[in-house]
Amino acid sequence: MHWTYGSSVPTVDRVTVHGADWAPTAPWLGHERGSRGYRRIAVALFAAGVATFAQLYSVQAVLPAMAGGLDLSAPDAALSVSVATGALAVSVVGWSAAADRFGRVPAMVVSVVLATALGFAVPLAGDLSTMLVLRVLQGAALGGLPAIAMAYLAEEVHAREVALAAGAYVSGNSLGGLTGRIVSSGVADLFGWRWGVAAVAVVGLAATVLFCSVVPRSRGFVRQPTRAGIGRRVRQALSDPSLLVLFAQALLLMGGFVTIYNYLGFRLLAAPFSLSQAVVGFLFVVYLAGTASSNLAGRLARHGRLRVLLASISVFALGCLLTLSTQIVVVVAGLVLLTAGFFAAHALASGWVGARAEPTVRAQASALYTFAYYAGSSLVGWLGGFAYGGGGWSLVVGVVVALAGCAAVLAPLGLRSRTPGGTVGV
Repeated sequence: MHWTYGSSVPTVDRVTVHGADWAPTAPWLGHERGSRGYRRIAVALFAAGVATFAQLYSVQAVLPAMAGGLDLSAPDAALSVSVATGALAVSVVGWSAAADRFGRVPAMVVSVVLATALGFAVPLAGDLSTMLVLRVLQGAALGGLPAIAMAYLAEEVHAREVALAAGAYVSGNSLGGLTGRIVSSGVADLFGWRWGVAAVAVVGLAATVLFCSVVPRSRGFVRQPTRAGIGRRVRQALSDPSLLVLFAQALLLMGGFVTIYNYLGFRLLAAPFSLSQAVVGFLFVVYLAGTASSNLAGRLARHGRLRVLLASISVFALGCLLTLSTQIVVVVAGLVLLTAGFFAAHALASGWVGARAEPTVRAQASALYTFAYYAGSSLVGWLGGFAYGGGGWSLVVGVVVALAGCAAVLAPLGLRSRTPGGTVGV
């Protein structure tokens, strides 16, 4: 034992206790797959993903019903999605700063609890303007989980398991999106869109309770000192070209993905398909393809993240092209492919951000990825309505495939550099 100069606390090298050598606890390396802590993290973040994304997209499946009931155009109805995702995008940097100051778990708990409370207020809004204000507040509250989750995983899960754990988290996101859309559309077909959105708030409450009950406390979190300003950490994250490419993947692919789902319902309700609102909502069951593909992508990542990312983007683009068909079976097959491809790419890119970023800026890098992700959802998802109105479904698909092409071109240009740990980022 020796004393560190200027400190009243001794530093222990190695001592003998009851005849045995004893050394300080080894550095925290993270929960291993199969451990109780790993399982609790997987369950907690899966539940939080359901709570977040069920509520975020609960209105998307009922946009045609909302447009009809409130006499809105397709782009105006889609604002109920865009304002929430836009507010989420703007809020993520603030949530990352809160997580650095108060801890990852407390910030995530506040986020999901507040968002769920607002979820019960949304269907009570008496007019579109009031609902949009509530959706802005709800979107800002929902920003806490996606802003922090990947940083939390990178700190609490062993490095070799992060990609797999990220896949489990993203699968919860996809299942949440599926649940919100199916529940809201099914209930809306019977009782109206307001009751459909309210039913999803109940689902969000159950998932929130599960998350708060099982999420493990942080063991790898290191509080960032106040003097290390948020602006400096954001600039540091933005100075890494590989992180910038990952942020671009989020913006381009999420923008295209949300555009497809925002306006496909309008197409399927019209001739030649003429499907009911309930059937259109049930088609969101293809989100299960994203649940499976995100886990698969996490497992395949060890064989080369870049190769799997490019393959995922290709599957996404192919699926988009298949939705041009006038045969519902082919359209559904396209939905399966584009959903699987998108969530696989998202699982890879989001997990890659946590692995790539320096520990001191990990929360900000995760927040910036989330900002780009939801900026794409909000802006591109809204602008896609004008493409639909101006050129129909063919123009929508053309725009989305072009976005996917840009993502595929950028990926190899910026993701072959070395990671901070010295391994090649491919």
